[in-house]
Amino acid sequence: MKPLLSLIRVKQWVKNLFLFIPAFFAGILFDSNTLMLLVPGFFSFSFVASAIYILNDFRDIEADRNHPKKKSRPLAAGTVSIPVAFVVLGILLVTGFSIGYLLSLNYFFVLCIYFSLNLGYSLGLKNISILDILIVASGFLLRTIAGGLILNVPMTNWLLIMVFLLALFMALAKRLDDFIVNEQDGVISRKTVKHYNLNFIHSGITMLAGIITVSYIMYTISDDVKARMHSEHLYFTSIFVVAGILRYLQITLVEMNSGSPTKILLTDKFILITLAGWVLSFFIIIYSNTVL
Repeated sequence: MKPLLSLIRVKQWVKNLFLFIPAFFAGILFDSNTLMLLVPGFFSFSFVASAIYILNDFRDIEADRNHPKKKSRPLAAGTVSIPVAFVVLGILLVTGFSIGYLLSLNYFFVLCIYFSLNLGYSLGLKNISILDILIVASGFLLRTIAGGLILNVPMTNWLLIMVFLLALFMALAKRLDDFIVNEQDGVISRKTVKHYNLNFIHSGITMLAGIITVSYIMYTISDDVKARMHSEHLYFTSIFVVAGILRYLQITLVEMNSGSPTKILLTDKFILITLAGWVLSFFIIIYSNTVL
């Protein structure tokens, strides 16, 4: 069972919590109807994403066997056979798309776009530098859009811009880890790594960090958002955003440990505290009558 769970990368399902973002910002996250729609949507997206992971692992099986970290993946290590992997892939796709179709046609359409985009990524688009990280970032944007479509919740341009830029920021930081592995061990885990260097990655990460911060602040002080959330104090939450981004920059540029953005977000105590502070502050502003 453990190899199968590793094969579908259950830990990566945390990425699909981006579906809940529109509901959170709309102040309806804890409505019963909201959760009845978003929870199946979460699993639907997770199943389709896991199918893509399996296909990607199959195509990269030889490269993964030579990678210091990826060699333990089930297909590369041989703990799951290829026929079994494809049976699981088929079940995940049928189940994921079926749930999506029953939820909403608009959601189903976005799910199809996500699958098609990532299918292209697995089949070769990931070998085109810059386009590779744009596709990864687009996946998070599509998750957010899908969450809004399930609930028919309007999403501001600032929110979508922030999600895309944050995902692009983390994707570029991941490329830094690929570059470091290549420099230290001589292992080329991605063909695009030769098109990146430290100066380019550091400059890109720093630029994106600044743009994300400005975009978030602009979001919190926009008249539309203040009117919709009935608060003038959203900008206070910027403190946690700035602190979290600075910590991620420190992990990436100082500690040179950007291998798994998901693992960092789930294990780094400083980021967990800033994330909890951000959620709590937003919760107080949106979901209670407390006036800061």
